[in-house]
Amino acid sequence: MEVLLAVVALLGVGALGTSLRILKEYERAVVFRLGRVRPLRGPGVVFLVPYGIERMERVSLRIIAMDIPPQDVITRDNVSVKVNAVLYFRVSEPLKAVLEIEDYLFATSQLAQTTLRSVIGQAELDEVLAEREKFNQILRDIIDEGTDAWGIDVTGVEIKDVDLPQEMKRVIARQAEAERERRAKVINAEGELQAADKLTRAAARMSEAPASLQLRFLQTATEVAAENNSTTLFPVPVELFGPVRKMLGSEGGATAGEVLEALTAGGDDEGEDVPSLAEAARRAVEGPEAEEARELRRGESDAPPVEERYDKEAMAERAREKVEGGQEDTDAGEESPGGDES
Repeated sequence: MEVLLAVVALLGVGALGTSLRILKEYERAVVFRLGRVRPLRGPGVVFLVPYGIERMERVSLRIIAMDIPPQDVITRDNVSVKVNAVLYFRVSEPLKAVLEIEDYLFATSQLAQTTLRSVIGQAELDEVLAEREKFNQILRDIIDEGTDAWGIDVTGVEIKDVDLPQEMKRVIARQAEAERERRAKVINAEGELQAADKLTRAAARMSEAPASLQLRFLQTATEVAAENNSTTLFPVPVELFGPVRKMLGSEGGATAGEVLEALTAGGDDEGEDVPSLAEAARRAVEGPEAEEARELRRGESDAPPVEERYDKEAMAERAREKVEGGQEDTDAGEESPGGDES
């Protein structure tokens, strides 16, 4: 009798050990009783009919991150690339994940790989590189639609890397370099345009007050002198010599020597500025003495040439008389010694 009780106790302990299961909060149990599915159980303590009458399969409800291996894809513009991605999904209906497909993890991975190849193969390389978010959404929608029947909810797909051939990388690098050079030239041109606009406005403002231009010259000279240069170039406005250029270019105007003499005569006083020198030159050139000098030059220019003022025949006659007179003097000199001797 005691042996029978001991056997029963052992059988009870074994049955209790095989019939009790503990499920975590993120796990669910799909129970089969003699091959027929029973309602979901869990989480917590789950009791199963012992001795193999009920069997259980655990299903996790957490999000699974699955790596999609690199896929060799030829894009629509015939560029061979390698693309890999990562897939995020979770089991939303454990009964379908167990009953509808043998291995939902392997099936989801294969579906993701084929979808990645087909979607990237229908796009151009520039679109894949520039619009990854759009392709991520397309991949997610297609894979989610394909796994709905398996009780799987796809939460996201991210393209991780697009591996290009070395030749294509060099071409893209040259294209990027050319684009940046174009931007630099456009920015430089815009800067020149803005600078020209500012300079125009500054010149218009300085024209209202000529003294400001002189102050700007002095400031420039101060900046140049601060660099310890041995030679300093000080610009003088050409507008200050407008009256002088007008007098030089007018008909019957003064010569350069007269203007220089006028400037020298007008600049004897120390501290006299360029406008006063120009005024002195104008007075010297437009005075009565300058007018008489110009009249004298015009008279000399109107006189006929030397050949026209003297008669050519008279000049020839006088030349013959001089020659004959010289010969007679020579003959007289030769006869005088002979007469003395006789």
